Amino acid sequence: MTGRPHAERSGSTTWHRRRRAEPLDSRAAPFGTAGRGGGTAWSGSGVREGERGSAVVEFVLVGALLTVLTLAVLQLGFAIYVRNVVHDAAVEGAYHAALADTDAASGAARAGELITRAVGDGYAHEVQARAGRIAGVDSAVVTVRATLPLAGLLGVPRGLEVTAHAPLESLG
Repeated sequence: MTGRPHAERSGSTTWHRRRRAEPLDSRAAPFGTAGRGGGTAWSGSGVREGERGSAVVEFVLVGALLTVLTLAVLQLGFAIYVRNVVHDAAVEGAYHAALADTDAASGAARAGELITRAVGDGYAHEVQARAGRIAGVDSAVVTVRATLPLAGLLGVPRGLEVTAHAPLESLG
């Protein structure tokens, strides 16, 4: 090792030592494992002997977990979509039933038709329409009971119930 004086500040002289670069050993323990002891055996490729093939297993496990998570998010999105379609169909059916020249049955038929067009005929199990009084106002009330999808297109029949109402239109 050699030293040389270094004087950046006036009046001070310090000696710095240079360290020689040491050759890299390809069989050395990875960062963070040195000094732990235990006599870990290393193969010539730099992989521990007991951990061959572990990268493939980790890839499969992480890939399966991410796939299940992605499918769960897609299923939640589909369930929310079905709920929104059923809700909008019930509202549209109530508005249609509230028109002056229509009856409650046509509102129920309209709601059922919209659900069938959007998500299929297996979802609208019961569509009922009736006249009622909501908050002191004569109204058309449409209630839809539909399938709540839990696994793909399969789900709980009549697991989703939506009720919508609209004030009746009067001509006088």
